[in-house]
Amino acid sequence: MRLPLALHQISAAIVFTSCALSAHADGLTDLKTALSRLHGSAPVKAQVETRINNRIGEGKDLEEISGQASIQLEDGSRGLQLVFSKDLLSKLEAEERAKEKDPKAKTPALSSIKELSPSELRPVVNYAAALLRKLERAQFKGEKADNYNGKPARLLNFELSIDRLSEKEKKYIKKYEGSFDVWVDAEGTPLASRSSQQISGRAFVVVSFEIRDEDNLVYTVTGDRLLVQKKERKNMSSGTGERSEMRTVTTLNILS
Repeated sequence: MRLPLALHQISAAIVFTSCALSAHADGLTDLKTALSRLHGSAPVKAQVETRINNRIGEGKDLEEISGQASIQLEDGSRGLQLVFSKDLLSKLEAEERAKEKDPKAKTPALSSIKELSPSELRPVVNYAAALLRKLERAQFKGEKADNYNGKPARLLNFELSIDRLSEKEKKYIKKYEGSFDVWVDAEGTPLASRSSQQISGRAFVVVSFEIRDEDNLVYTVTGDRLLVQKKERKNMSSGTGERSEMRTVTTLNILS
């Protein structure tokens, strides 16, 4: 028995859709497979810039701290190398001298340079392993079709558990909410991610506190490396009668 042409077309469409869904039915598996291919062995050279904007305290006690600093880095067969320009080193030295004379002196370079340490930059140029570790500590909740930068993407949703905190930290926490979202392409390669934590609790019986953290990361792939092209970190906290808002943006520009 032959089906009419229209039914043949419908049947073919159903088969095609079924095959497509089967090929990418599990976004988490696709993501882990993609990360396993990104070993991070290809050499990379980049310019890294960080900017901070912090507000600590309120009213007449408000302290605003802003700053910017940039360095070059290379990662390859000789390991991770960070290059601080003579101009930046001169600024750091001048700010240290100014701080000794006046504890309230502005130190934009010194305040920013903390974000350009090896511990901060090591995962930035080879993020696949760090992302895999984060996935291991998160609970997969599901995925849905979405868009990223105007192109089709899949959004994977995870829940973060309080178990990722230390026993000392958990002792003071009364409420914890954590989420982690990852946008991936059709092959599972990560495009961006967002993690958020809201924490409230009490320390020393009378001191209550609230903390909100949010990290937004944009990824790019060079060779077999997953790089963090942009990292935006926000932190808002209140407690002991003080409030603080901190924002750090680090960008990485690949050099030829």
